[in-house]
Amino acid sequence: MASFLKQLPSLSTLLSAYASISALLKLVRAILNEIIPKPMREFFSAKLSDFFLFSPDFTFIIEDRWQAVDNETYRAIEVYLPTRVGPSTRRLLLGNNDTINITAKPEPGIPVDGQVVDEFQGMRLEWTLCQEESKKYYLNRRKRYFELKCKKHEREDVMRSYLPHVCRAAESILNRREKLNIYTLDHSDSMWEETMFKHPATFETLALEPELKKFIIDDLDLFVQRKEYFRSVGRAWKRGYLLHGPPGTGKSTLVAAIANYLRFNIFDLQLQGVKTDAALRRILTSTTNRSILLIEDIDCSTKSTHARMPASSQDPNRGHNEKEAKNRSKNERSSDPGVTLSGLLNFIDGLWSSCFRKLAATYLHIEDHVLFKGVEGLIQKTPITPAEVAQQLMKCGQPQVLLEALIEFLNKRKNEIVKLDEDDQGHEEEFIKQEVVKCPKESLNGDTEKA
Repeated sequence: MASFLKQLPSLSTLLSAYASISALLKLVRAILNEIIPKPMREFFSAKLSDFFLFSPDFTFIIEDRWQAVDNETYRAIEVYLPTRVGPSTRRLLLGNNDTINITAKPEPGIPVDGQVVDEFQGMRLEWTLCQEESKKYYLNRRKRYFELKCKKHEREDVMRSYLPHVCRAAESILNRREKLNIYTLDHSDSMWEETMFKHPATFETLALEPELKKFIIDDLDLFVQRKEYFRSVGRAWKRGYLLHGPPGTGKSTLVAAIANYLRFNIFDLQLQGVKTDAALRRILTSTTNRSILLIEDIDCSTKSTHARMPASSQDPNRGHNEKEAKNRSKNERSSDPGVTLSGLLNFIDGLWSSCFRKLAATYLHIEDHVLFKGVEGLIQKTPITPAEVAQQLMKCGQPQVLLEALIEFLNKRKNEIVKLDEDDQGHEEEFIKQEVVKCPKESLNGDTEKA
């Protein structure tokens, strides 16, 4: 035994050997880090971990963006998880955006690296909110995502049952929410900033003709009820209203009443600060579902409108400064292209290239009808967009009733246009008569002066 102990290396020898091996391993690791790309290292590390550790867990990643738009699954999880906070939750985010009542009860949220444990049909689900810097240099933002950890054999159940349950629960929460937010755009980083929205306007207090008020309410109810129908015909679930009139006529109040009625948040967009159509697309795709997009002064905010302003100006020096204005406009367009009207309309309503028969096949599921010829004849004589025709075809599911209502709508639109043309023609004829009356008087005065 004594001879065996004498053969063992001393402690200093062991420490020296350990230091040498550690230094060698660090050198090898540094060389491998330089030679092997990081994604490949992470791939091999994960494979080796699964092989040696036989991990029974599976992880889902739900990022805040999906295919260039906001990830609605992420938004649903963001709404749902604060309601599942329990004793196992160690960290919680609290906040209150009610600027009027600072004593209001704070609302819970999930902090970065915060964990929430949920249980569903005997499964234990572990959620973690993660954050990292965006790898895209042109995006000045942090990417957030949820990690959902479950057992490998439960993966299909999570996809089939649990995640749909989360989305349904989130939709129910949003329908019952008491607080609404209004979002304004921070043009420095193209991010929406939220503020609590409190407005007393309702349809009960709105000063509006009873018939028009009932029409708007019925239209909103129909829009909300037909979400699945919009999806079945491949059409985006959205509804547009154009409000016009002088300041103080109740346009903003009507928007507030609609928001309070539907319990939708509001995104207030000022187009003057948006530089290009591409920037507009990025901004609008960052809005959330079940919300109102409010674009104010739309007729004064697009490039095509600005281009018309010099032509309609009554400035007597316009001809003298025309060359200078043209050069200035050219320089402004090169540095700030601006939002075009076509770009705005194409994004909001989609490309308007469908013919009537294609719309009828999509929404009514019919290829031909005895009323098709009459409808097509009216469409050719009436200024109307495919979007307006599609909206008429979505009101109910009976083709005969819909087509008759569409014919009535087209005739009404046609008569309105004819009346406007007659009024314009009458004003023009009256103007010509006045000019004809003035001409002899001026001629007579001129002859008198000569005499």
